[in-house]
This record gives sequence, C-alpha cells and structure tokens, in this order.
Amino acid sequence: MSAEAEKLELEELEETLLKKNKPKPLGKYERIIQPCVAELVGTTFFVFIGCVSVIENVEAAGRLQPALVHGLAVAVLVACMAEISGSHFNPPFTIAIWLCGGIQLTMVVPYLISQIIGGVLGAAMSKVMTSHENYVNATGAAFTILKSEEQLGKVVFAEMAMTCLVTMVVLLGAVNGKSKSPMVPFMVGCTVIVNVLAGGDISGTCLNPARAFGPALMANYWTYHWVYWVGPIGGGLVAAALVRSVGLDIKSAIPCLGLPFQEIIFTADCYFIVLTGFCLEMGKYELY
Repeated sequence: MSAEAEKLELEELEETLLKKNKPKPLGKYERIIQPCVAELVGTTFFVFIGCVSVIENVEAAGRLQPALVHGLAVAVLVACMAEISGSHFNPPFTIAIWLCGGIQLTMVVPYLISQIIGGVLGAAMSKVMTSHENYVNATGAAFTILKSEEQLGKVVFAEMAMTCLVTMVVLLGAVNGKSKSPMVPFMVGCTVIVNVLAGGDISGTCLNPARAFGPALMANYWTYHWVYWVGPIGGGLVAAALVRSVGLDIKSAIPCLGLPFQEIIFTADCYFIVLTGFCLEMGKYELY
C-alpha cells in the first residue's frame, strides 16, 4: 500500500471518528419543551414550599422560618435544574438574563408562561395540603402586608431594591463569564434568606411575580397586587443595567434587538428614576 493510500485511509478513519464523536444537534424537545417543563416544575415546587412555610408558619419563628424555607428551596432547585433550563423560576430573572445575553428572545415568553402556570399550580398544591383554618388566616400566603397608600412608596422601592440585589447575584454568578461561579445555588439561596430577613416586615419580600400571582389567584386577594409585578420587574431591569455597566463580557448589544450599550443603560435608568418618583409621590413620605 502506497504512502498516499495510507494517508487517505487515515484521513477517512479520522473523519469517521469525528462524525461518531460529534454531538447530535438538540431536537425541539431538548431545546424548547424540556427547559419550559423544568421551569414549570421548579416554579411549582418553589411556590408550593414557600406558601406552605407561610401558611403553617410557627408564630414564634417570626420571619426566620419562611426565610430559610424560601432560600433553601431556591438553592436546591437551582442546583438540580441549572443544566436543563438555567433555573430561572422568576420572570424578572428571565427578562434580565435575556437583556444580558443569557437566553434567546424566542424562549422568553415560553419561560414566563411556564413560571406563571407553575406559580398557580404551587399555590393550588399548598391550598390542598394545608388546613382550611390556617389557609384562611394566612390568606393563602398572598402578600397582604400593604394596607394603605402611605406604605406604597416604601413597599415598591423595597421590592425593587431587593429584587435588584438577587438578580445581580444571578447575573454575575451565572451569566457573566468574568464572574461565573459554581456556588451560584448557594449564593442565590443566601441572598433570598438575607432579603426576607431584612425586608419581610416592609414588603413581605416577594421578589417574584409568579410567587405573588399564584396565591393571589387561589385566595382571590388582589389588593395592591400590581406592586409585586412593578417592583420586582423594575428591580430586574435595573440589575441588568448595572451588570452591563460593570463590564459584562458577552455582548455589547441587547440580544435580538441590536440596541447599543448606552441605550439600555439610559432606558433602565429612566425607568428607575420615573418609577422611584412615582413611589415617592404615591407613598407620601420624605427621604431622610
């Protein structure tokens, strides 16, 4: 056998081995359906566990019991499903991650729908599991701390600030290549615990519209419900702007929109300023 024939045979063998070892392209199920199912299941169990911890909370434990339960539940679920869907389980996370290039635009709406449905299912499961008396006393774990417009500004600002913090932890720990860390589940869980302990008496520390919507629907409690959408989503937008401003290393434009870096910073900052002004006006309190 000539040298050329041997060389050709080796090239064919290498090509065959490369084809065998080349990973198969992901199908529609793995790319779309599987991540959405993971988001639905993860959000369902997060809201379920969180609601039960509030409904059956021991009074002597104060905020400690729901703080630990929510934080540990997040940590466990994020660790389990991070490789499947990214473990968002929260609409502001999904929006902020998309703005930072961590998810395609085509997956944003399916993720959001999955999370909202998961929130409803989790709240329904908690209603089935807990006693009727405790469920009614806790208003189904809906957020009832906001009773008057005098509290409005503080509550919206608290939700924005605390959601901004936990979203920044997610973006810096899981999306930004410069600061990615395998400790993300622990980091996010600890941040949730800290937020609940710090702000539980101010806003209830929702941080997640899916966590607010499910219990509100099951208990039919809608008083100031919009606060738990506006605050967390506003905080997520501000977090995305801040993370991009400190040196996000993925892309210099918003994925699928092509907007320059300066425009997203300007837009998010304007949103923050306008919403904060609205909160201060509606809340009728002064900054000290």
